[in-house]
Amino acid sequence: MKNIIILAYLSLLPFLSVQASETSDLTLPKIQVLPIKDTQADRQYELYIKLPEGYSEKQDKNYPVIYFTDGLWQIELLSGATEFLMEDAILVGISWQKDINAALMKEKGQHVSRNRDYSISKSSNPEIQAKYQLGQASNHLTFIRNDVIKTIEKTYRTDPDNRTYFGFSAGGRFGAYILMAQPDTFKNYILGSPSLWRDIPLLFSLENAALKSKEQAINLFISYGELEKKLTPHIEDFVTKLKNKNYDGLSSIKQIVIESSGHSDSFPMLGVRSVKWLSSLSKEEE
Repeated sequence: MKNIIILAYLSLLPFLSVQASETSDLTLPKIQVLPIKDTQADRQYELYIKLPEGYSEKQDKNYPVIYFTDGLWQIELLSGATEFLMEDAILVGISWQKDINAALMKEKGQHVSRNRDYSISKSSNPEIQAKYQLGQASNHLTFIRNDVIKTIEKTYRTDPDNRTYFGFSAGGRFGAYILMAQPDTFKNYILGSPSLWRDIPLLFSLENAALKSKEQAINLFISYGELEKKLTPHIEDFVTKLKNKNYDGLSSIKQIVIESSGHSDSFPMLGVRSVKWLSSLSKEEE
């Protein structure tokens, strides 16, 4: 009996092999890929854009936009979360630099440019600084303001008064930089486990006068995992300083500690909770 089963299995192997070789990659529906150039730094990026259901039919409607860094990592989570919790939002993911040095990409991976683009401070090590060109958050913000946002707002029906930034880890630190240096870039900021190890004094030295203006009405959502013991004091310090400053332009701060989570596994909960928070803000305004 066993011999018969073995022979039958062996006879099926060619068919099984054919089926396996015919598999293909799944392309996420509704996601558009738009090449875009950083005109100031002469670097090539991509935007991952998802338009809401019914966008083409609702010609008289303008939509809020959620911009997010680390686009390739975040697009699936935010696509799913907004599909159920905030279906009338446009998603715009910003990729890592596409035309990065090949040797550098091979050494550190396709995401290597995030270390340069999302960092505020230069390295004190001359060799590291020469190699990775850290501390270019200002340049990357210029790219987002002058190229990304302008391109999106010229191409799609957006609400320029209702932009949101979403960033996690180093992307969260970059979001904190935008909040302090150019707060009018976005109305809402979602910062997940921002890597604020030693940048807090520098961040507050960048304080933009717009934070003191009641016309800004900025909303901040900031979170971290309960198990992020080393990072927690820095995030708490940042939030405490923001509250003590009592900025007129910062109308609300929502602080969340994600239960039983460390750095990486807090991310999925960040996506769901922050989008639900964002949706509630939209409903309040309506």
